[in-house]
Amino acid sequence: MFKTLASILFVVSLSSIAMAQDPIKVDANHYKVEFENAQVRVLRIKVGAGEKSIMHRHPNAVAIFLTDLNGKFSFPNGTSQDVNSKAGEARWTPPITHLSENVGTQPMELILVELKGRPTKRPAKRSNHGSHRTH
Repeated sequence: MFKTLASILFVVSLSSIAMAQDPIKVDANHYKVEFENAQVRVLRIKVGAGEKSIMHRHPNAVAIFLTDLNGKFSFPNGTSQDVNSKAGEARWTPPITHLSENVGTQPMELILVELKGRPTKRPAKRSNHGSHRTH
């Protein structure tokens, strides 16, 4: 009985980590949607000095830092990484599941442009160059 219960709790905890939540749903105090369409979602992220977020996930994205950032990311596997950026920087960020923390003494703010997938294909342009038929 104990082994079965332990196994169930272990699977539930792994699945909750693996299926980390949308930051808008789990941490609306720090994350706000500024714009959204079929291709992108633009988030404004504001985190006060010493504040932490909640474990969440992001897809591929571009981060634009509005303030300096002195932060730390903690990952589901228990490791962490210091993260520092200057106001005005822009960075590519691959998909990530993390808990973010502002370890600085000033509030931080950034815009995160999350990509939702492949863009819709445009019809191919017809070229005026190349072979033409003449009658």
